[in-house]
Amino acid sequence: MTTVAHVSDIHFGRVEPRLIAALVRTITAVAPNLVAVSGDLTQRARRRQFRDARRFLDLLPFPVLVVPGNHDVPLFNIPARLLNPYGGYQRHIQWNLEPIFESEDLIAVGLNSARSFPFHGGGRLNEVQVARAAARLRSAGSAAVKVVVTHHPFDLPATHADEHLIGRADMAMRELAEAGADLFLAGHLHVSHVGTTATRYQLGGRSALIVQAGTMSTRHRGELNTINVLDLTRDRIAVRRYAWNQSADAFEVSWERSFDRAPDGWQQA
Repeated sequence: MTTVAHVSDIHFGRVEPRLIAALVRTITAVAPNLVAVSGDLTQRARRRQFRDARRFLDLLPFPVLVVPGNHDVPLFNIPARLLNPYGGYQRHIQWNLEPIFESEDLIAVGLNSARSFPFHGGGRLNEVQVARAAARLRSAGSAAVKVVVTHHPFDLPATHADEHLIGRADMAMRELAEAGADLFLAGHLHVSHVGTTATRYQLGGRSALIVQAGTMSTRHRGELNTINVLDLTRDRIAVRRYAWNQSADAFEVSWERSFDRAPDGWQQA
């Protein structure tokens, strides 16, 4: 079994230090094979915020796969936004905007959906990115669970309109599903969500699992601060949601579901 801790939208600059300390304790106790961070490490892509994010990542004694979010691109520094939008991220977090983690049982492919435009925070993918990711997924062994990590989501809770979807979602989903993607991890909305691709996309009998993480920031949107922990095998994916309990100064399991591999994709157990 492979365990993945999924964290998103930390927003250094708008986060309580005690919550970050508890987050590190929780991840350390889970001892994941991989920590997936699906973007928005910072609130406004400022140097101090990136340094805080870097210190947090350095506290995790596990492999980490990180992709940028729209808040990791400068908003008010227009020259930087236009000429070097990922400069701060690459200087402090990592140069590679689309990292890959691979083991015998897992391949996780990061895709950068953050863009300089538009200014409202929307994201998108292009055909070159998707083709490159699909090729890596196809190259993985047959025993590996195939995971795609983006900041912007491929699916939405019922409370959100389609404008919040990642741009070029249909194109990307067709290619990635054909390459055998099992699981999509994202954030952006500050709301947890678990679903499958079967409802929104027509994938010729394939149904991948979509898991969205909440936020670590003070910018709550009707939900406590949450992270996800996923236990993965070739035939089952178990999702546990940990929610912040302020009185206990800890993250505690608040929700869990399991999904089994079926001939037409992942279905709730």
